[in-house]
Amino acid sequence: MFQSEIQVRVRYSETDQMGYVYYGNFAAYYEVARTETFRNLGVNYKEMEKAGVMMPVLDLRCKYIRPARYDDLLTIKVMIPNKPHGSRIKFEYEVYNEARELLNIGETTLVFVDMRSGKPTAIPESLISLLESYY
Repeated sequence: MFQSEIQVRVRYSETDQMGYVYYGNFAAYYEVARTETFRNLGVNYKEMEKAGVMMPVLDLRCKYIRPARYDDLLTIKVMIPNKPHGSRIKFEYEVYNEARELLNIGETTLVFVDMRSGKPTAIPESLISLLESYY
């Protein structure tokens, strides 16, 4: 299984009146974690789009366990639990605070889409090759 971790500091603008991270921001944290994970693997999402492939989110699941607060340094653990195949890739997430308390878990499924046709397309071989050794 592939795993990666990134850190994000909670900004004031990401919190609600109660001082908690607004629930919708966790989807944005997942996106930052996915993008940085790909970058660390050597996959540049911007370059993939230039080549005509995009990755829209097909499914998002999110469970809130404890609140994250302003100025917390969050660690987002990203996992690709199964070897990607076909046109879909699944990511799982765990979000921790600095005390390593689990705050949130989630998952997203993304589909690779040919930007010209708008139809699903096979996962690029270059990505499959980069992930091969983890499965």
